[in-house]
Amino acid sequence: MRFKYSTTDPSQDEFDSLPRLPLVLQLGSQSVEVVELVDSGSTVNVLPYEVGLRLGASWDDHKANIRLAGTLGNLNAMPLFVTAQVGQFAPVRLAFAWVKSNEVPLVLGQTNFFIEFDVCFYRSQLEFEVKPKSG
Repeated sequence: MRFKYSTTDPSQDEFDSLPRLPLVLQLGSQSVEVVELVDSGSTVNVLPYEVGLRLGASWDDHKANIRLAGTLGNLNAMPLFVTAQVGQFAPVRLAFAWVKSNEVPLVLGQTNFFIEFDVCFYRSQLEFEVKPKSG
């Protein structure tokens, strides 16, 4: 499936466009539609606090043992496993660093979005392609 790069603000132009993927996250009987940044430079998938709460997850400071790097390095994060549905593809289990902050973007990174899906970026066309992993 091919997707268009997009912006988060109508005042932005195509140079501000990034690969953002619409998907449905599910935890138990709760589901949430989100749009996440597909970031090949991110080591982990990142989930803001509010989205985890909307999925019905419970924060546990004792499980907040994920060390993030870069601009997120000072934030607490705990592992959260959810089911993700991309388009008509079969659902997959994704591992997130659930961050106790709403000031972080939803990010799909190497662990484990890029393990479950093959992604090709066509920046000159402002498009990207996502398909289930090969093999």
